[in-house]
Amino acid sequence: MRKPTAKDADDLAPVWRPSPLLPRSRTQDLLLVFVGAVLCFFACLSVIAAIGADRAARGWASQLKGSATILVRPSANETPDSAAERAASALGGVKGVGVPVVLTKEEAEALVEPWLGQGAHLAELPLPRLVSVDFDPKSPPAPGALERALKAAGVDAVVDDHSRWIKDIVHAGSMARVAAAAMASLLILAAAAVIAFATQAGLAARHEIVEVLHISGAEDRFIIALFQNRLAELSAAGGAAGALAAALVAAIVRLTGGGEGLTPVLPIAWIDLLAVLPCPLIAAGIGALAARFTATRLVRGLP
Repeated sequence: MRKPTAKDADDLAPVWRPSPLLPRSRTQDLLLVFVGAVLCFFACLSVIAAIGADRAARGWASQLKGSATILVRPSANETPDSAAERAASALGGVKGVGVPVVLTKEEAEALVEPWLGQGAHLAELPLPRLVSVDFDPKSPPAPGALERALKAAGVDAVVDDHSRWIKDIVHAGSMARVAAAAMASLLILAAAAVIAFATQAGLAARHEIVEVLHISGAEDRFIIALFQNRLAELSAAGGAAGALAAALVAAIVRLTGGGEGLTPVLPIAWIDLLAVLPCPLIAAGIGALAARFTATRLVRGLP
């Protein structure tokens, strides 16, 4: 058995590696990543919800623009059904109008029942007949064409082109986009405040290290870059975790809701999940800017 040599002793000795200038704190790092993930999670969900709400508003507006409802009032010498048939015949000859559909008395009563209640005697009410028409999306009828056709046929009717409802729906879609942008802005400000606080706390906890670096001649931009890069890395990790969680929630909503998403009010498509992809980069940018601003202000205040 050979005697151990100095080389063997060197091999068995622990390898010395220099510690980083900015030591990691596992607890503080995890807390910052968690807070960033929560903020990014809600920001991504608000963006996905805004996309779904905007899609729903545009879909409803498109359906309403492509149709009209005609309220037919019978004259004194005819029945409501015959007046509705005359209106449908007159509308069928208008260019750009599909096959008119006359709603029966029972269908008209079903439309009124939610407003009056089930106990109302709907059969005793003189409900007008309704005629529904769809327009050709490529060549819709000219403005006023329906009214002129009904007037020429001697039909007393009112044409509802749904313009009132279209304005409300478009306004609702715009408000959804504004609300999502406002929520995302608030979350960005909250994330920047959290990162600024974390940078300040990190500088305070490592005050001795920063002072030694400063006295040793390290430039301010070198010290600032240490905190900037660290906070950008942690922010990116939090952004990735929050984006992934938001994508999973949106996917569950899409799967459980079928083809229209959770409800027709919020139709989420698979392509909407791609909206979370920029989140880690945006979070890293916000983290780097907030950390740089805070570190610059604090480091330059050192003696």
